[in-house]
Amino acid sequence: MYKGKRILAMIPARGGSKGIKGKNIKFLCGKPLLAYSIEVALQCSYIDYVLVSTDSEEIAKCGKDYGAKVPFLRPAEYATDEAKTIDVLLHGIETLKQIGEEFDYLMLLQPTQPFRTPQQLSEVIEMVIDKKLASLVSVCPVEEHPILMRTLGEEGELKSILSCRSTVRRQDFPPVYKVNGSIYMNRIDEKFNKNTSLNDNQYPYFMTREDSIDIDTIEDFYVAEQKIKKMRGNKEDE
Repeated sequence: MYKGKRILAMIPARGGSKGIKGKNIKFLCGKPLLAYSIEVALQCSYIDYVLVSTDSEEIAKCGKDYGAKVPFLRPAEYATDEAKTIDVLLHGIETLKQIGEEFDYLMLLQPTQPFRTPQQLSEVIEMVIDKKLASLVSVCPVEEHPILMRTLGEEGELKSILSCRSTVRRQDFPPVYKVNGSIYMNRIDEKFNKNTSLNDNQYPYFMTREDSIDIDTIEDFYVAEQKIKKMRGNKEDE
């Protein structure tokens, strides 16, 4: 709880991952990928309830083993490739409400992001509540600047994505960020409904590209593994 506001952290982790089988509980440097998100949420003192929303008994057990709450299994209709994240979140909020757990804010933590810190979660919560924000999303700088990107017009001509001149020095490029999928936070009220687009949350929380690794492929697993080993090595040297 922060300043009297109850905060729910929800980690959606369905069992039907197609890119990498069993991705959400695949081991990364000694523990399931899901565990990283659970542990960081539990280490944030402002978060009142850490929920894993899943349709899988195996993932549910993993969630409970690492300290998360899994009081229900997600219905099959919310565990398909076509299921929308917002519907999963609304289902979780409503189901918890039915068992007497109500919250003022929701923090969405996707299980494929292992490099958040408790401090970052606390900073997000303080920012949202202190500034009375309705929504926030984490972002990081883009690697390839869209000032040099083009789409094709109806007649095959090149069209700029940004409405500004591209003949400027690289150091003068306007700053551009992308939603990195790591942290989302929303006020739970009547405006948080099935029409909510989480990627369009209004205010930013800035993260580095290095902390924004989103594990979607085996190659991503390898990159994350090397980063974790390096971080652990640095701690041992201190």
